[in-house]
Amino acid sequence: MKIQYDSQRVAYPFFIAAMVLFGAQILFGLLIGVQYIWPETLFPAIPFNIARMIHINLLVVWLIFGFMGSAYYLLPEEVEGEIYSVKLAYLHCVLFVIGGATAIVGYLFRWHDGREFLEQPTVIKVAIVIVVLMFIYNMIMTMVKGKKTTGVTVVLLIGFLGLAVFYLFAFYKPDNMVVDKYFWWWVVHLWVEGVWELIMAAILAFLLIKLTGVDREVAEKWLYIIVGLTFMTGIIGTGHHYYWIGTPEFWQTWGAWFSAIEVLPFAAMVAFTFKMISKKTREHPNRAAILWTVGAAVLSFLGAGVWGFMHTLPQINYYTHGTQITASHGHLAFFGAYVVICLAMISYATPIIRGVKVSNQKLEIFAFWTMVVSMLFMTFALTGAGILQSYLQRVLAYSYMETQGYMSLFYGLRLFFGVTFMFGLAIYLYDFFTIGRKEKHLN
Repeated sequence: MKIQYDSQRVAYPFFIAAMVLFGAQILFGLLIGVQYIWPETLFPAIPFNIARMIHINLLVVWLIFGFMGSAYYLLPEEVEGEIYSVKLAYLHCVLFVIGGATAIVGYLFRWHDGREFLEQPTVIKVAIVIVVLMFIYNMIMTMVKGKKTTGVTVVLLIGFLGLAVFYLFAFYKPDNMVVDKYFWWWVVHLWVEGVWELIMAAILAFLLIKLTGVDREVAEKWLYIIVGLTFMTGIIGTGHHYYWIGTPEFWQTWGAWFSAIEVLPFAAMVAFTFKMISKKTREHPNRAAILWTVGAAVLSFLGAGVWGFMHTLPQINYYTHGTQITASHGHLAFFGAYVVICLAMISYATPIIRGVKVSNQKLEIFAFWTMVVSMLFMTFALTGAGILQSYLQRVLAYSYMETQGYMSLFYGLRLFFGVTFMFGLAIYLYDFFTIGRKEKHLN
């Protein structure tokens, strides 16, 4: 396939930035894995709390790069017109790289806000808002200038608007800790269990239309169902974070019911994906992109759906909150829902942008299975650690440090599969950066 609109090439620098930051994120993840076993590693230069801060912030930043790049690639094809301003796209890409790099380096020198997951200093938060507004403006103007509006573009725009609006609560930092945590979740939860799901669903729908050739009307009907379920469950489902932070007791009932059915939009994504695959009208040559796309639906259901449901009810969460059970859910959910869908789009779009014909994809398919299997076993290891931690610490009342001593086997397994994951990612990155050299160029 040849690129349809020249401005789609602007997606490529976003993909490059995403891949570089992804690699850095996993390196810091490996450091954390080492520090769980040997806590004094690189102390005091990079203590555990700083390494964890950088690991999580790199994840968020590179995923946003991936989302923006995906949007810039799919928008021209959806609206049947070029990007409104390619220069503006390049500008906010550069600004985002500078802002992200400044924040990460700043963390190493203890320049941070200290608020978990929202550690960015105020000046960096302002820069992030400016960058996102530049992107949204470019996106809206592209849709206005284009020949048509599709369900994919509308859902994608709603997702990015929600991303921008809910991030504004990162600036609100009340003195009361209960109020602080109450609104803190309006960023953290309503991003990852709300508006990000809309972005993922829009990208998934686009990929399935392109890879299977199914009728757009059918695909968009499924998309609207997924969006409706996301809004219905995700917003009130925020209550499962309010169980133990000092909020009214009714949140235990509301949070339990609505978070329990948060699995529905992810189940719908699985059904949607396999329905579209079964109705496909073309055999697309990019087998790796198909694999990543199907993997996104299945793994997001497992990570966000199944592993999320396992400890969402208050009767269970009473024992498991803040343990490695939460870490197991977080790892598989983020990987399955957001990492894999970004890799799916990058796998699909990169050969077209680079103007090469896809032929031998053995390396990328090997990288897919290496990363997926590694993440699954890492999740199993963290789940085992969390079950043991919940029992020893919350039931038998062992001290925190005494409990950690019994979890060393699981931490060792986590580190081992972290290393194998990094190996799979290294193969993927090699394939990404060399694709134009080893494939046949299109005329």
